[in-house]
Amino acid sequence: MAHAMSDDQVAGELKKMTAFIRQEALEKAKEIQIKADEEFAIEKSKLVREETSSIDSQYEKKFKQAGMSQQITRSTLANKTRIKVLSARQELLDDLFDQARSQLAAHAKDKGKYRDMCKNLILEGMYALNENKLAVRARKEDYDVVKQAIEGAKAEYKKSMDGGEVQVELDEKNPQPEGCSGGVSIVGGGGRIDINNTLDERLKLLETDALPMVRTSLFGKNENRRFQD
Repeated sequence: MAHAMSDDQVAGELKKMTAFIRQEALEKAKEIQIKADEEFAIEKSKLVREETSSIDSQYEKKFKQAGMSQQITRSTLANKTRIKVLSARQELLDDLFDQARSQLAAHAKDKGKYRDMCKNLILEGMYALNENKLAVRARKEDYDVVKQAIEGAKAEYKKSMDGGEVQVELDEKNPQPEGCSGGVSIVGGGGRIDINNTLDERLKLLETDALPMVRTSLFGKNENRRFQD
């Protein structure tokens, strides 16, 4: 038959139970703390990685933007510089041809050289048209010189063409317009074909045909051009 515990025994048992429960609680609390610390460390590491990745991504994006902005700036400056250089070159070429244009009329002052030049211009038209009847148009002040040039051209043409005769007349009804610097026009085909051999027109042709050569002579060969004129 079990004996009833005394008050001291009960108190001792309660003390043991209390200590056991306290120990269990402490161990449980420790486990919870350790797990909480581990989860905190994991979450912290995750947040750090995410923030680091975000910072790296933002830096990379800003670095690319900065690089692109730098490229655009360099390209813009290079284009502006290129445009300035091309503009300066074009101004120089325009000035060069303007000077040549202003000196065209001076060629008519030496009558002998001017007569020979007109003769050659007329001959060029005669060979190109190859007709029996042609008209020549000139400035009014050049009529006397051009008449001599016509006779010289006819004689040279006849000699080179084994006696071929060509009727060439000065068209005094249709002189070259005011402002013409000199030279002649050779008209054939019953007035339908006009070879413009005036000095002004020859200079225009020179601007177009000789411009690449003049550009190369002045500025050198452009290594960046894939195709040459």
